[in-house]
Amino acid sequence: MLVLTRKIGESIAIDDHIKITVVQIKGKQVRVGIDAPKDTKIHRLEVYEAIQTQNKEASTTDSQRARKVAKLLKP
Repeated sequence: MLVLTRKIGESIAIDDHIKITVVQIKGKQVRVGIDAPKDTKIHRLEVYEAIQTQNKEASTTDSQRARKVAKLLKP
């Protein structure tokens, strides 16, 4: 993991299309602003992990349903 030190108003560039700026520091919280292309998905890690879990559960459920339907359609 790369660890960088930034002050309020300073930024970090990722490739040519993403810029992360420190907007505010308040106690133990840091507020960041992210400039990125609209098609770039940006989530807090806990939200991203929840989405991944839900997607995995949905795909498992769909495959189970497909097996049940296939079983019912067999002569």
